[in-house]
Amino acid sequence: MQKRSNFSSKLGFVLAASGSAVGLGNIWRFPYLAAQYGGGSFLLIYLILAVTFGFTLMVAEIAIGRKTGLSAIGAFKVLDKRFSFLGVLAALVPIIIFPYYSVIGGWVIKYFAVFLTGGVHAAAEDTYFNSFISGTFEPLGWFFLFIALTAIIVLCGVEKGIEKVSKVMMPILVLLTIFIAVYGLTLDGAMEGFVYYIKPHMSDISVKTVLAAMGQLFYSMSLAMGIMVTYGSYMKKENNLESSVRQIEVFDTGIAFLAGLMIIPAVFVFSGGDRSMLSSGPGLMFMTLPKVFDSMKLGGFIGCLFFLMVFFAALTSAISLMETIVSIFRDKFHWSRKGACLFVTALALVMGIPSSLGFGPLSFISWMGLTILDIMDFLSNSVLMPIVAFFTCIFVGFIIKPKAIADEVKETNGKFKGEKLFTVMIKWIAPIFLILILVSSVANTFGIIKL
Repeated sequence: MQKRSNFSSKLGFVLAASGSAVGLGNIWRFPYLAAQYGGGSFLLIYLILAVTFGFTLMVAEIAIGRKTGLSAIGAFKVLDKRFSFLGVLAALVPIIIFPYYSVIGGWVIKYFAVFLTGGVHAAAEDTYFNSFISGTFEPLGWFFLFIALTAIIVLCGVEKGIEKVSKVMMPILVLLTIFIAVYGLTLDGAMEGFVYYIKPHMSDISVKTVLAAMGQLFYSMSLAMGIMVTYGSYMKKENNLESSVRQIEVFDTGIAFLAGLMIIPAVFVFSGGDRSMLSSGPGLMFMTLPKVFDSMKLGGFIGCLFFLMVFFAALTSAISLMETIVSIFRDKFHWSRKGACLFVTALALVMGIPSSLGFGPLSFISWMGLTILDIMDFLSNSVLMPIVAFFTCIFVGFIIKPKAIADEVKETNGKFKGEKLFTVMIKWIAPIFLILILVSSVANTFGIIKL
């Protein structure tokens, strides 16, 4: 068996894992939810959940990976053969997500190219986005480019590819986010949006607020995708696992907060305080924000920086998705990295083409009003991920027991400060949260409730 790759340092691991966690969901979904559910109130709930619920699940997954030195399929099987199915389910999640995520990544490159070439006015037109995604060959071309860029980095390996790229991209992403956020706050009228965003509105707190915050946190932190198990398998024993998780949380939550700071005040200025402009989904990023940039001084330049930042966020997440799939096939079939990369690239292209064409030539294929891309998103995010995370909690809480994870965390310096919190969360609280996420997500998709 080939020697397992490792991140060369704790910093490399933290930046790579943070890059995975920081993705498109941080950029458009978090601001939308924060705006919808009371600004500061949502932020407060999200923060509390991040240091409890998010911390628990991430520690469990990374520890399982490091303890076994294997990706999801192998890791769960080694620890208990009865839970081999859990590794298979976890492996399915990135296999489903990576292709359609890369389609959206292609859209981001397209918009970056448009803004880079001075097309801010064109991008702000009402029909521009829909006209673009309903095409056949152009969206496919950008999709292929995004896949190719991801594959090249993954092909270079853990230390020379993923770690090196993350060390460059993540600091740049942070700086760009801060710059755009600060610039947005200088706009006339931006302070109204700023105050709304950070000031708690306790009257807005409800069960829906908590469910929305839980769901966002869950998806944002790359949990239940096999990613953190895989990255954990590349983590050296001498690196402090608990502090690494805390640092990843800071990165992820910090970028999400800055994204809201960057988007909400700017949209408030553009819309005159109309929160409905902060619509969910691709519409915010690809339709509303180009209009906002078009109305700004230096809007073309700021828009260009924004889509560069979004591209970095999308790419680092795509790298983690692809690396997880590559690792799964390498562990299962003992393939070379090159062979696994080529196979996964081909698989992603075949699976992603229908998602891209689902807005154009294949738009007649739909289910409950969902496009092919939306269906894939529903299956992975709303169904499989909560199920995987729930069974992970049962597996850790009652099969291998929390002590097995705690012992792995203590490998570095004999300490696990959050052990008591971890034990209570993994056995009793997190499973309930995950059932609520599963039920609410499915109910929302079927129109039973509105989140």
